[in-house]
Amino acid sequence: MQPPERTPVTAGDLGDAVRLAVMTLRDVPASAWDGKAGTLEWTCWETVEHLSDDLFAYAAQLGLRTPPLDVYVPFTLESDRPGGPQVSIHADRASGPAGLLQVLEASGALLVAMARTTPTHVRGHHVSGASDPEGFAAMGILEILAHVHDVATGLDLAWTPPADMCARVLARLFPDVPPAADPWTTLLWATGRAELPGRPRRTSWRWHGAPLPT
Repeated sequence: MQPPERTPVTAGDLGDAVRLAVMTLRDVPASAWDGKAGTLEWTCWETVEHLSDDLFAYAAQLGLRTPPLDVYVPFTLESDRPGGPQVSIHADRASGPAGLLQVLEASGALLVAMARTTPTHVRGHHVSGASDPEGFAAMGILEILAHVHDVATGLDLAWTPPADMCARVLARLFPDVPPAADPWTTLLWATGRAELPGRPRRTSWRWHGAPLPT
């Protein structure tokens, strides 16, 4: 039996995910940003910096005339404290939460632009497999969905992204994960963040970055 036809992830999906993330986080008070992000060892501020850095880095992988297929573009990575995330993109703390979310929105816009304008045959390096523009868009969305979940858990915020977006990301990055009734819960399970009936909770995982057959 042939698998059902897959609906591709688009740059528009990524833009929607960025917009939803900023809308969800924009009213978080300044005093809450130094609390832990869910089960992570990072603060909520650090987690959004890490997310912004991921989006920026994915855009950069597609930004060269001939993207490298074996290494990442060599931006310097630095951590603000022992145990904190190593990132190239840091938000100026003096700018406050509004500045942090501007960094997130701008980094997301860079990846949206690259996903929209990079020819489909182009590949860029990622540890999960040299990926295409759709794959980097899907990875960016997954980073947003998962890490906003982490922050929302730490801050007791509501965060339930659209089911159809989650389903498209699941089909692109986790083609071997059997779908469940709720794509969002399935995505959380696939990334070790939730339980599903009859499926042991994941303690390790990796998505599929390489292009899927068409």
